[in-house]
Amino acid sequence: MRAHQIMTRKLVTVSPDASISEAARLMIDYHVSGLPVVDAAGKLVGIVTERDFLRRHEVGTQRRRPRWLEFVRGPSLQAIDYVREAGRKVHEIMTREVRTVTEETGLADIVEVMEKYHIKRVPVVQGDKLVGIVSRQNFVEAIADVMHDVSDVGSSDALIRRRIVAVLRHNEWTPFGLDVRVKDGVVDIDGFITDENVRRAIVVAAENVTGVTRVNEHLCWVDPMSGVYFPPETDLPQKPV
Repeated sequence: MRAHQIMTRKLVTVSPDASISEAARLMIDYHVSGLPVVDAAGKLVGIVTERDFLRRHEVGTQRRRPRWLEFVRGPSLQAIDYVREAGRKVHEIMTREVRTVTEETGLADIVEVMEKYHIKRVPVVQGDKLVGIVSRQNFVEAIADVMHDVSDVGSSDALIRRRIVAVLRHNEWTPFGLDVRVKDGVVDIDGFITDENVRRAIVVAAENVTGVTRVNEHLCWVDPMSGVYFPPETDLPQKPV
């Protein structure tokens, strides 16, 4: 298998000029531990991760070294540490030397990169443009899919679910965290949306998968401004395919 077969295509990125509070909020909101840093032209210029928030003046976790050691290290390294610990913009704290792979890179090679450099995610680039990212979670999902196929050979429900998930992952409008279940050709989808058009698109995507007999969506609508949400109308009859 290669990177393009398991990578995440819908990415949460941050601008190099964004504030570190914006980056932190994105990581919290989207439940990710790292963000590719992309400039206005779509070029990957760095990456910011949870590790970059560990040593910060705001929470009193900056490094404290003996004065003799600081003297030995010199003003240049001291200045570098200060910027990373007190910088207010993403470009001031991000890692600039990013390890990347291409869409055709084999999974074994990606694992080698992750283990060699002790990183949790590897950006996938086409030239200097970011097109995806492979994280440890993607490997977990790939293993689960493979094992599911092995244990459910002949199970049409398992195959239907895989096809639905593949279609949804391929589209930029698909929200994070959708739960797809299939039983006897009947599909149940749970999750959160912020746009009613997305609700319809999710249902249509599932309906167009061969073998689906009915789609029941249980999607909670969330107001993106206030955070108020409305539970799904699960009592309404769903239209068979």
